[in-house]
Amino acid sequence: MKLNPREAEGYFSKPDADKTGLLIYGADAMRVALKRQQVLAALLGANAEEEMRLTRLPGSDLRGDPALLLDAVKAVGFFPGPRAVFVEDTTDVAAPAILAALEDWTPGDAQIIVTAGQLKASSKIRKAFETHRSAYAVGIYDDPPSRAEVERILTAAGLRNIPSDSMSVITELAIGISPGDFTQTIEKLSLYKSGDGSELTIEDIEACAPRSTEAALDDVLNVVAEGRAGEIGPLIRRLQSQGTNAVSLCIGATRHFRTLYACASDPGGAAQGIGKLRPPVYGKRRDRILRQAQGWGAQKLQTALTVLTDTDLSLRSAGQTAPAMALVERAMIRLAMLARTR
Repeated sequence: MKLNPREAEGYFSKPDADKTGLLIYGADAMRVALKRQQVLAALLGANAEEEMRLTRLPGSDLRGDPALLLDAVKAVGFFPGPRAVFVEDTTDVAAPAILAALEDWTPGDAQIIVTAGQLKASSKIRKAFETHRSAYAVGIYDDPPSRAEVERILTAAGLRNIPSDSMSVITELAIGISPGDFTQTIEKLSLYKSGDGSELTIEDIEACAPRSTEAALDDVLNVVAEGRAGEIGPLIRRLQSQGTNAVSLCIGATRHFRTLYACASDPGGAAQGIGKLRPPVYGKRRDRILRQAQGWGAQKLQTALTVLTDTDLSLRSAGQTAPAMALVERAMIRLAMLARTR
C-alpha cells in the first residue's frame, strides 16, 4: 500500500508491528535515513540491537545470496519482542530476494524494512510494496518539514516550554538548513537546556544553530550599519576565505539596507514598520534592526542605497579594472562613515 505524506508521518510515529514491511525511498539519503531511524525506534524500542532483534543487510549483498533475506526474516530470536530486518541502500538488483521474502512472509516473522534512493514508478521493489496487502511504501521528498513534524522532533528531544516567537524561529531554521543539520541542532539544544525548565529563548537557539556564510555576512552588514569601520576589513577577508564573492556581498548589503529603509520610511515610524516585515524578525535581531533603522533615518538610507547601486553597476561593468572586493570594501567603509554623521 502507498502512504501519502500525511499518513506516513503518523505511521512513522506508530508503526504496526503486525505488518509485513515498509519501503522508504527518496533522493535525499539523509531524509530517508532519519525516517528509517524514527520508524525502527518506534517499532522495536531502544534496545533492539543489543537484544539481537534487528538484523542489518546491505542491499548489494542480496544479489549474490538471495536467500540471505528470507533466512533473516524467518530466524527465531533469543529475546522476546518485535523483530525487523533492515535492508539498506537497495536497488532493483535485489528485487528477486525482496519479492520472495514478501511472498513467503507469515505472521511472527521479522518485519522487512527497506530503504532505497529515488525509485521510478516502474521499479519492481516499489511496485511490490505498493501492491502488497500488508506492506507499505513511502516516498520521501525534499519538501520543508511540516509544523507537526517539527513539533514531534522537539518533543522527542524533550523540548516543550517553547514560546511562539521561538517556535517561529525554529520552523524557519528547519526550512533553511538540511535535515541532518536541523536534527543535530535540536540535539544540541536538548543538551544545552538539560535540567533547565525555563522557556526556550531565541538566544538559546542562536547559541546552538550552525553558523553559515549567511551568518558571517550578517556580521559584516551589522558592523557597517553601526558605523564600526575598523572592523570591516578582517570580516570581509573571512567572507572571501569562505568563497563569498563581491557581487554576493553587494547584493546582501543592498537587501539589508532596503530592510532598514522599509522600517525607517514607514508613516507610523520604524517601530511600526518593523512589524510589517515579511518574513518577520524576532528577538535580538529585531531589536538590532530597529536600532539601525532609527539611527540612520530614511534620508541617509536613500543615500546608502544609491552608493550600493552605483557599486553594483561598477562591479558588472565590462570596463571595470579595479579588484571587485576592493570596490565593495571601499563602499562598506564609506557607508560606515556615513552612519556616524548626524
